[in-house]
Amino acid sequence: MDFLNELNANQREAVANTEGPALVIAGAGSGKTRVLTYRIANLLSKGIPAYKILALTFTNKAAREMQKRISQLVGSENAANLWMGTFHSIFSKILRFEAEKLGYTSNFTIYDTQDSKNLIKAIIKDLKLDDKTYKPNDVLGRISMAKNNLITAQAYAQSSRITTADAAARKPMIAEIYKHYQMRCRQSDTMDFDDLLLQTNILFRDFPEILDKYQQKFNYILVDEYQDTNYSQYLIIKKLSERHHNLCVVGDDAQSIYSFRGARIENILNFRNDYPDYRLFKLEQNYRSTTTIVEAANSIINKNKEQIPKRVFSENEEGEKIKILRALSDKEEGFQVTNEIFKLANYEQQEYCDFAILYRTNAQSRILEEALRKRNIPYKIYGGQSFYQRKEIKDLLAYFRLAVNQNDEEALKRIINYPKRGIGDTTVDRVREIALQHRVSIWTVLCNLDKVTGNFNAPTITKLNNFRLLIEKFTGRVSEDNAYDIAVYIAQTSGIVDDLSVDSTPEGISRKENIQELLNAIKDFSETAYKEGANEKLPAFLEGVALLTDQDSEKAEDNNKVTLMTIHAAKGLEFPNVFMTGIEEELFPAQQSTSTPSALEEERRLFYVALTRAEKRVVISYANSRYRNGQIVPTRPSRFISEIDPHYVEGFISPRNESSGFRLKTPVSTHKPTISLTKPPVTDIPELDRSRLKQIEPGQVIPGMIIFHPTFGTGKVIALEGLGVNKKAKVLFTKEGNKTLLLKFAKIYTQED
Repeated sequence: MDFLNELNANQREAVANTEGPALVIAGAGSGKTRVLTYRIANLLSKGIPAYKILALTFTNKAAREMQKRISQLVGSENAANLWMGTFHSIFSKILRFEAEKLGYTSNFTIYDTQDSKNLIKAIIKDLKLDDKTYKPNDVLGRISMAKNNLITAQAYAQSSRITTADAAARKPMIAEIYKHYQMRCRQSDTMDFDDLLLQTNILFRDFPEILDKYQQKFNYILVDEYQDTNYSQYLIIKKLSERHHNLCVVGDDAQSIYSFRGARIENILNFRNDYPDYRLFKLEQNYRSTTTIVEAANSIINKNKEQIPKRVFSENEEGEKIKILRALSDKEEGFQVTNEIFKLANYEQQEYCDFAILYRTNAQSRILEEALRKRNIPYKIYGGQSFYQRKEIKDLLAYFRLAVNQNDEEALKRIINYPKRGIGDTTVDRVREIALQHRVSIWTVLCNLDKVTGNFNAPTITKLNNFRLLIEKFTGRVSEDNAYDIAVYIAQTSGIVDDLSVDSTPEGISRKENIQELLNAIKDFSETAYKEGANEKLPAFLEGVALLTDQDSEKAEDNNKVTLMTIHAAKGLEFPNVFMTGIEEELFPAQQSTSTPSALEEERRLFYVALTRAEKRVVISYANSRYRNGQIVPTRPSRFISEIDPHYVEGFISPRNESSGFRLKTPVSTHKPTISLTKPPVTDIPELDRSRLKQIEPGQVIPGMIIFHPTFGTGKVIALEGLGVNKKAKVLFTKEGNKTLLLKFAKIYTQED
């Protein structure tokens, strides 16, 4: 096994010892994925059949990368039958095999978060509850937390502790909403993401012979990111590993940051109690970061009491000290951060994709985005709206889902009147009421309109029947055609393509292009599946889409751009340069997280995760004031800044400040570079008299004209391009430089004669 020689001593030990329970504590940047991959390759090289190995990850991307590397190490044939994937993808596969035992069909639909939210909204409306008291997001979060702790709707309603807490929060009807939610999911033959784990636990609990079958099947179980598992996942792992005890979990308690999703740090901390005969392996060499960054991170995380002791080290260069940047305001902070990025990109010839700006909450991104736009620095929001969350994509996917599963209520409601076919909300509400009264699905009502004719007039019945016949056309081809052929047929026959073709605006064109991109993806799926002898039908494609995670949907073509993201979203990623922004008390640590020691320790772990994303450079920034809740409030630096060993820190200040909160050995000024690198203002464009401005139409704009724009100020029209609604003007603005305006939407003024 030559590939073992590619590992360091600790990694090799963790890979070679394959029998019995094992806990691999992997510090940041220590090669945990490498250990998991090589451990599986080692098992295969020993002759263990691939189908006897279960490997669980948290993203499809991680599973794909591991599968690819394992194939390179031991050959694709040996790795082909591994049970490797996310918790949800693996257990949805098991549930489809065993669905009938739980009262589902094998074609059950998987609801994404938006589908679940829409259903919760409908139930709140049906129960005539106040949607300001019962906010769908909050209710869904409460139900999700219950499911992750294996609390069914019935158990929820019977728990005096839970219902008393809901009543105290003035939300006594959550138990009733939960009951209706589960009932409607059952009627629709659907499961949400949490159900995939809850129902697996129920399956193993109520059918011991099924549990026994899978215990025998999986001789070796490996789990990635064990510190992120919730109670439901923990219990499934524990049950499956009871027969052979060959369980290897990999993780880092110092990076447990998802308690708000139900993750339990106790799972990794108490592993030694669950498996007394376990072996502990520590991966402590960080290959990612400089020595300075690693030691600074250690000095922070060592303040936590609840942890597994380890000493992460690096043999990389010492590197730069961590810089602390203070600004007068949040707006000034945005200016400072983008100024530093601009300098580094130009002075050191670094790519913009080498920079990440991290923040504690999404709300912080707005000012940072504005500052980047003013500097003309390209950026992307990591974890922004996914391709598969765009309206036109969800519309077409809803047609696909309904073609596969006619009882999918959320899909049906989404497209019953799109494109418009004269079926209004009142009609849909009445159909739903009838379905609820008879405890059947909406589709069942549509198939039996002759029995409820008193509820609808003849034209309405005709429209409803036409919709049903349209869906039945699609249903009839689902099992015959490959995914691509039926997808193209549905896109054209449903009227979606024609509806989008009418809109010739840039947004409309973009939406039509998105539909084409979806069809391209399905074509690629069908061709790949055909070549590999896999399932090339539409239900298989839908399952893959339903199980996508945020990280999986990031596109490779988002190339040379600064990345903006929350620290939670940054976990698992790395960048040469990391800017940690808004590091202030009540923001980071969050105000609500300072009330208990455990919550504060999680905030400290989050800070540790942010620091250890960096390879070469870390800049930490904070502001003296911040615009919050409609007013400017004074702020103070986070306690976490002072917790960093000062040996690894140096400060520098805003050029508009006179002093810093830090004693500096070598103060650094950004004033001169800012002046030399900033584009000089354009001086040969005359200013307009603001009192004599008048708005002009797109057709009146001509090259050479001096104009005023409410956002960009005074500028000169350099050139025009495009025709009609797509007509654009290239304008050189006095302060903002070159901009291209779509004249249909731009408000443009010129001076009256």
